[in-house]
Amino acid sequence: MNRAGLLDGKVGMVTGAAQGLGEAIADLAAREGSRVVIADVRDELGEAVARRIGSEALYVHCDVSDGAQVEAAVNAAVQRFGRLDWLCNNAVGGAGGFAALVDIDEASWQRTVDVCMKGVFLGMKYAIPAMLAGGGGAIVNITTSGLFKGEAMLGAYVAAKGGVHALTMAAASEYAARGVRVNSVAPAGMETRAIQRYFEKFPEFRDKTIATHAMRRLGRPEEVAEPVVWLASDRASFVTGACLVCDGGNLVNSHLL
Repeated sequence: MNRAGLLDGKVGMVTGAAQGLGEAIADLAAREGSRVVIADVRDELGEAVARRIGSEALYVHCDVSDGAQVEAAVNAAVQRFGRLDWLCNNAVGGAGGFAALVDIDEASWQRTVDVCMKGVFLGMKYAIPAMLAGGGGAIVNITTSGLFKGEAMLGAYVAAKGGVHALTMAAASEYAARGVRVNSVAPAGMETRAIQRYFEKFPEFRDKTIATHAMRRLGRPEEVAEPVVWLASDRASFVTGACLVCDGGNLVNSHLL
């Protein structure tokens, strides 16, 4: 007997899904039975992901810092698939240019906040009404375990993700009684292109970064996709306002071991 997928019959959207964690989330969601909208600004990569997943996927160009584009992406999901049941706000950009706080220029700071925090606000602003129209839904916002302890050279990114953590809890409080659950997943270091750029700028940080994880390795995108898909599913029906830390022991790592 075939196992029912966690997201059978559902429709979801993942921002920043052209590669990295977003792509892994879209892939897993599709395998778990969901139709998926891949939202990104990297058209060639995003269209390739949609083609690989198949007819149950749709690519839409979407700069998450632009409200009109986010609204259009949500509308495209509803027009193509008839509803929107879940959203993963994953898109990331800027990261403050990987610089010490005093060296972050204002434009880089603003771009990081616009994509990483404003983009989450806009995603929820336009997705929640669509979910309410369909009887409810689930939102999963990607934050970082670094918001709980700080991360060197990532001040803008960590600050923006701290805002996302607060927004997640506020939205969960507002919409729980109306059938929309809102949670977050907080990864640490993952083997993605983004962290490779960080290590290219600070090569001496690679071994040090790995050592901050109790498991003594970086995570794989598919390992973080698993809790995202679970939170988006009905298996997490009594979970809202939660932050699921998926960080390889980054927060519990001990210098003694």
